[in-house]
Amino acid sequence: MWMRLGAMTVTAAVAAMTLGCGQTPSTPAAVIEDKVYTVTPPVLAVKAGVMTGEVTDMKITERVEKDSGKVVSPAKFTGRLKLQNSSTDQAIRLIGGKIQFIDADGKPIMVEEKKFEPAIKFQTYGAAERLDPGQDATQGLDVDFPAVALKAKKLKEIRLELTYLPSSYKAETVNFPVSIGGQ
Repeated sequence: MWMRLGAMTVTAAVAAMTLGCGQTPSTPAAVIEDKVYTVTPPVLAVKAGVMTGEVTDMKITERVEKDSGKVVSPAKFTGRLKLQNSSTDQAIRLIGGKIQFIDADGKPIMVEEKKFEPAIKFQTYGAAERLDPGQDATQGLDVDFPAVALKAKKLKEIRLELTYLPSSYKAETVNFPVSIGGQ
């Protein structure tokens, strides 16, 4: 019994030395805030083939430490893309797209070391995954934004490339002559 009590005391002493008896002072957590940049103009008209629409609610947001100004989360471009199939005789299936940020010289600004443009993946629109004539769809945009483009007069325009499949759309009526019960 004394041997057990002695082993417990030694274990408790080692644990106290390892973990420490007192509380260590904690450092205050850094305050993180969103730094939001507005995009002008606030609404962009879209016309691509048989699609029309607009991009709205555009902004660029990066997360920074309030005191130091250190970037915690890289810049993101967000917005809403609304597209409408303005065709009268074609259905379309939205496949995807990409966004390019263009500088004053007309050249794409890459997102850091990545050699590709931010991609847009469209949600599916029902079983057929298509937009019939007159139908519209809204898609959220949330892509990485090149930090270098935040500098004054670096960004000139935003280029939106859309990929879709058009297909012929026809509505026809067929009449069947019928009779009921020998009439």
